[in-house]
Amino acid sequence: MKSYHKELWFEVPTRRAFINITPQVEQCLKESGIREGLLLCNAMHITASVFINDDESGLHYDYEQWLEKLAPHAPVSQYRHNGYEDNADAHLKRQVMGREVVVAITGGQLHFGTWEQIFYGEFDGRRRKRVLVKIIGE
Repeated sequence: MKSYHKELWFEVPTRRAFINITPQVEQCLKESGIREGLLLCNAMHITASVFINDDESGLHYDYEQWLEKLAPHAPVSQYRHNGYEDNADAHLKRQVMGREVVVAITGGQLHFGTWEQIFYGEFDGRRRKRVLVKIIGE
């Protein structure tokens, strides 16, 4: 069995964003040479997320609005976590959106359903953060 890993780095200039990272992940798969197996992709920071869904701007807008209703950023005083930082809402948003995805690899391709893409969700940006891509298989 082969194993491959790579860290992808992102620095989002805004507090929140959704970035389609499917092309970078597909490049990792190509570099790995693995044709059959599993790919793990996870955010390596507690205020960021990796998830699978449709690449549609209206959906991303809806996510933004929905998450802000669930865990509003302000007032920051509403959260016990906020002392030296103001990112408690980002921790909660990450919990809802998830830490990682696992995708089957079939014939050297990500085995997606219709419209599926991999996204990096940033909830407390303006600094460098990383995403781990780990691939195992043959």
